[in-house]
Amino acid sequence: MCGIIAYKGKENATTIVINGLKHLEYRGYDSWGIAWLGSEKVSLLKKVGKIGEFKEETKLPSSFIAIGHTRWATHGMVAEINAHPHFSCDKNIYVVHNGIIENYEKLRRELIKKGHRFISETDTEVIPHLIEEYRKTNNFSKACEKAFSRLDGLFAAVVLDKKTQEIIGARNGSPLVMGIGKTGLFLASDIPAFLDKTNKVVLIDDKEMAHLISEKNYQIKDFVSKKVIKKKITTINWSANQAEKGKYPHYMIKEIMEIPEVIKKSLWQNKKQLNRVVNLIKQSSKIVFVGCGTAGHACLESKYLFSSFLNLKKPIDFLPAPEFKNFLPSLDKKTLIIAISQSGETIDVIEAVKNAKAQGLKIVSLVNVIGSSLTRASDLILMINAGPEKCVLATKSYLAQLSLIIFLVFRTLSRGKEGIKKLEAISRKSSEILNNQTFHRLIKKLAHNLAKEEHIYIIGRGVHYPTSLESALKIKESCYIHAEAFAGGELKHGVIALVEKGTPCIIHLAKNNEETNTIINAMELKSRGGYLIGIGSFKSKDFDCFITLPETEEIFSPLLNIIPVHLLAYYLAIEKKLDPDKPRNLAKSVTVK
Repeated sequence: MCGIIAYKGKENATTIVINGLKHLEYRGYDSWGIAWLGSEKVSLLKKVGKIGEFKEETKLPSSFIAIGHTRWATHGMVAEINAHPHFSCDKNIYVVHNGIIENYEKLRRELIKKGHRFISETDTEVIPHLIEEYRKTNNFSKACEKAFSRLDGLFAAVVLDKKTQEIIGARNGSPLVMGIGKTGLFLASDIPAFLDKTNKVVLIDDKEMAHLISEKNYQIKDFVSKKVIKKKITTINWSANQAEKGKYPHYMIKEIMEIPEVIKKSLWQNKKQLNRVVNLIKQSSKIVFVGCGTAGHACLESKYLFSSFLNLKKPIDFLPAPEFKNFLPSLDKKTLIIAISQSGETIDVIEAVKNAKAQGLKIVSLVNVIGSSLTRASDLILMINAGPEKCVLATKSYLAQLSLIIFLVFRTLSRGKEGIKKLEAISRKSSEILNNQTFHRLIKKLAHNLAKEEHIYIIGRGVHYPTSLESALKIKESCYIHAEAFAGGELKHGVIALVEKGTPCIIHLAKNNEETNTIINAMELKSRGGYLIGIGSFKSKDFDCFITLPETEEIFSPLLNIIPVHLLAYYLAIEKKLDPDKPRNLAKSVTVK
């Protein structure tokens, strides 16, 4: 979850690392810290809060080597003493870390017996002390190898050695990538951390250690087998501008406004790869979608779309990734797993995929980040092509995932060209919605009216049940209002007891065979005093507020229906004077269990 960046080179490392941390803040913003090396002295700065609010980097001394960290707290409360970097007793070894060291208590006791003093509550602090202990009889590289080999759990760690003025980074299950710049080398949790400096990267795999020897020289080794590994340099097609807010006040609204382009880009697929995926869909005995959070809702929507429109005569299922292992014994080798993840680093999804692959199941992944852990654990990959998404709340990536799934439906039906044409039309319709200022004013007014509410209920049927779940999640994440979603038919089975006079109720509507039943459910809510907010292509006089969308076929309606809620979630956050990009207690990529 945390963000890591390191730089060794000819430019000012202090400024580069602080700017890099600002690009990584979506990974955690409880606290942050940086260690930098000038001529011979290591300086340390740690702060509680968001690094985006720090404006004094130009006043800090320059350096040629630095490491930094932005924290999402796991072990230890949010406090300056627990912020990274952590250091050894002799203050020669400095470490930043993402992940969890599962055997840290055992290592801590062992190191205390040897005279080491610990000052924080974190699991991370065992790493510099362990390296310091091995450094007594080994060089820097070998000390790191020995230390990393003893760590249990999933982690990415970067180590700065004051004596050699070198950096070593290693990963085992948590993301770490190396950037190859013109003036120096980078290590980071994610590419946007250094994208303004270089788009050339080396992808670090599990059990691998990257040793930054000079601004141009590096070595990559397997820290278990000690073998040196030669790796290719990959060029990333993202631009630095894509990762910036530009004219927008927040990443969330910028990324919502990019939805029309993202829908089109989801169609940019390698034909050979696409054909192989379609063949697997046709040949498999069962299809299981796996994901978490917003991507999990995309998986559930995929289950509805595959079941309703493909007529495959085979079971289609969705399993939340953390629960996947409970159902694995019921799946045979002819089952196809389709995993969906924006980051490709979600730990629950990766574990589910690895478990499935160990049992011989085929894995297809829909991912946004090239070279991510999920891409490397899959048999086939389709990129959703959403570009960098830095707001913690997923918006454009959700639309990209759904667009690609809908395109897969058409492609599996041998109607690929028709699918492209219709999705391009949906892209234009979404642009009409998002560029309509009257539409924005309506959503802003609704946000103003709802901002003081404690509860919002959302219903939908068929393809709009997953839309309702995603709507509730966005409202909860953005402004901390309790929002709960239900399938319309479930209302009478107890849920309607929660509705009283004035309770806001959002109803997602589509032109399908569930239209009449959804309207009936809406009237049931209204008869109990509910304040009805309708979203759909047709307006009913029975609604207190109606958000009218362009008319479209049922299969495409999930793409348009979620857009007003994305905007509502954004404007609710603004109305409540909250930061929509960085909601409390959350981080963009969930890399710990």
